[in-house]
Amino acid sequence: MLKAASLGFGVAKPHGENERYDFIVDSGERLWKVQVKSSHCATRGGYQVGTGGQGQKPYKAEEIDFLVGYVVPRDIWYVMPVNSILLLHSLCFYPSGCIRGGGRFECYREAWHLMAGSASAPRPSVRPVRG
Repeated sequence: MLKAASLGFGVAKPHGENERYDFIVDSGERLWKVQVKSSHCATRGGYQVGTGGQGQKPYKAEEIDFLVGYVVPRDIWYVMPVNSILLLHSLCFYPSGCIRGGGRFECYREAWHLMAGSASAPRPSVRPVRG
């Protein structure tokens, strides 16, 4: 929430723990439901985060608008439209690159601008990655 607020977005946290999103981002023209996941240590050169809670199914487009992944040791944020992570149970970020074609989410690194769209703009649409 602090990162989004520091970039000029309005932020609000829902009361209680009944929603699948962590907070709401207000771009000034639109409200976005945002879920945040973080990773603290690298495995095989990448930082992994789950896209659902413990024992839960992956997020659906009706539940969130963005999943934001935070790589704690590198202080790097990945801002991904929900349509880019549909059907995935986990994501792996490779901020230093990967020999075997990793890094498919690098295009979302620090992509906070995706939340700054106008109210008349269509919902972010990115082809789902099957993994």
